[in-house]
Amino acid sequence: MSRLSQLYRYRKHLEERYQKLIERSNDYKYVDESKSDLASFKAMKVLEKINRVKYLDNSVV
Repeated sequence: MSRLSQLYRYRKHLEERYQKLIERSNDYKYVDESKSDLASFKAMKVLEKINRVKYLDNSVV
């Protein structure tokens, strides 16, 4: 498996995880604020990883 395909798969995995965390954050917004904050914090961390992978993908190509 080439590095580009590994980066692509990892990026897709992170984007799916990010979407799930954002949905979870929005679902708990009015029910439990601490769960919403935790989900949004995790989403920010995942978004940071997505940006790193995008940078690597752009620099490799």
